[in-house]
Amino acid sequence: MHSSPRNRGIFRLGFGAIFAAGLFAPGAAVAQGPAGSVKFAPHVAIYDLKLTSSRGKRLLEGARGRIVYDFSGSACEGYALQFRQVTELDNGEGKVSLSDLRTTTWEQGDGKSFRFKSQNYMDRKQVSEVDGQADRARENVAVKLVKPGDKKFEAGTVVFPTEHMRLLIEAARAGKNLLEVAVYDGSESGEKIYQSLSVLGKRIEPDKKLDDAAAGKDVLSGLARWPVTISYFEKTEQTSEQTPVYSISFELYDNGISRALVLDYGDFAVSGDMTSLELRDTKPCR
Repeated sequence: MHSSPRNRGIFRLGFGAIFAAGLFAPGAAVAQGPAGSVKFAPHVAIYDLKLTSSRGKRLLEGARGRIVYDFSGSACEGYALQFRQVTELDNGEGKVSLSDLRTTTWEQGDGKSFRFKSQNYMDRKQVSEVDGQADRARENVAVKLVKPGDKKFEAGTVVFPTEHMRLLIEAARAGKNLLEVAVYDGSESGEKIYQSLSVLGKRIEPDKKLDDAAAGKDVLSGLARWPVTISYFEKTEQTSEQTPVYSISFELYDNGISRALVLDYGDFAVSGDMTSLELRDTKPCR
């Protein structure tokens, strides 16, 4: 759904962010299921952010913001995501900073190609821009960047955001509780590769009452959902225990919609309550 603070950790639900079965060793090949094995729901979700905890040497007095997550497409036409996160951080000493991340991506339905563009603003001034494309040839992924500068490199064995989400849902359906896989989403300078570790909880029965925009949605009322926590680590050769760059917890529906977010950046965490959810019609594949 894969915030700025990645500049302290950019969060994207569709990452991301969000997602065969079993525990995979870092860099291991991932079993590819049928592209249409998970039916993702095209939708627009809005999440309101607020500070839930602050720890460490530099405590925050407050944090608030909003995520707009606009996801569309299908296995045959590919998946498009327009994502925007605006976050205001208050250090309590008269300093309020405003971060604004805008991202547009398109991913081929079979996970073989991924296009991405993003702009990041701090206090309404653009501080970075990324534009590029990644393509899979057999197991390895080749990346070509246009911005911030022309560059080509091999990303190795990685999955793209929507494919990650599909793998996560398939693992949850199978009753697995761990999924480890390397993810490439074009974030930061376009050169970052993250090792993700997902912990999946037990299925939540659909009759549980909800207090957000998911309540009363017929398309969600009978769907399974699972509690998920994903930790993202810098992909390195280091074998000792690492601290995650950031982590995200949420409840994931069988159709890819997420609710009840918690974004943890290490020295502070924010929650994301879904305040609006618009479901869109799905065009059938021909």
